Amino acid sequence: MQRWARPLLLAALLAPTAALADHSFILPSNTNVSGTNTMVTFDAAGSEHVFFFDHRPIQLAAIRIWKPDGTPGESVNGVQGRFRSVFDVKLDQPGTWKVAAEQKMITGSFKLNGEERRVGGRGGAPRAGQPGPGGPGQPGEARPASGQRGSEGGEPRGPGGARGPGEGGARRMPPVAFEDIPAEATDVHLTEIANRVETFVTLGAPTTTIFKPTGKGMELEPVTHPNAIAAGETARFRFLIDGKPAAGLKVTVVPGGDRYREDVGTIELATGADGVVAVTWPHAGMYWLGAEATDDNPSEKRAEARRMSYAATFEVMTP
Repeated sequence: MQRWARPLLLAALLAPTAALADHSFILPSNTNVSGTNTMVTFDAAGSEHVFFFDHRPIQLAAIRIWKPDGTPGESVNGVQGRFRSVFDVKLDQPGTWKVAAEQKMITGSFKLNGEERRVGGRGGAPRAGQPGPGGPGQPGEARPASGQRGSEGGEPRGPGGARGPGEGGARRMPPVAFEDIPAEATDVHLTEIANRVETFVTLGAPTTTIFKPTGKGMELEPVTHPNAIAAGETARFRFLIDGKPAAGLKVTVVPGGDRYREDVGTIELATGADGVVAVTWPHAGMYWLGAEATDDNPSEKRAEARRMSYAATFEVMTP
């Protein structure tokens, strides 16, 4: 049985006005490892079913890695396919590592000579030169190659990124990058999109350096270490928006393997006044956790609103 409805729709990067049932995730092969020179494999994708590859890859160019001391790490053996990206990370430093994908872009529309044009979204591109989520020293987000969506991945387009003939044979104009909006444009309506997808892996004993908030957008600040959670126990995570507790934020938790269950097992929660959400894990396994919010505090002056999303993958161990 197909379950098309989903509580969180994390497809804002793909379509600013259309909702797609999509869970973005980075799935590690292991979250608690030991030894030296240990390698962990990661799958990165967006899917209808949690941890199942049925929609799109997260682009390898969007992946960022932090070592336990907060310095940038590197991935190796990367392959980006039709439905997922795969890469390895060599854990050469003890402690907790963060592997994430972050994208910030502007979507919307404007009119030029009476004709409406789209900005970003399907076929749009991240802003050139924008720093990556690691701040100074991290590479900026690259523009997509010809024939790719300007999101975390997706279906290829025709030459130049234009759509093929639509209904009645009409060809829709390709979207315009934010910085290329003409000065004479009218009816400009823009939304800032800020999305984060994260997971955490610990080599040896857990550490907390990588959890220091940046104070920008929606972030998760663990109260309980994400690599120290077990079935039947309660873990607490604080959500922040621009460094401040996000009260009343709706949080959704989905156990992996929902493709094979009639009952998805979705857990719906909300943060308290302190931005903290408490999650009691019903059983061991991989879990997807997600949240989203909208406000009127975009960092881009011309934007009218901001849409944020956060998603993380956790491994819950047997007590």
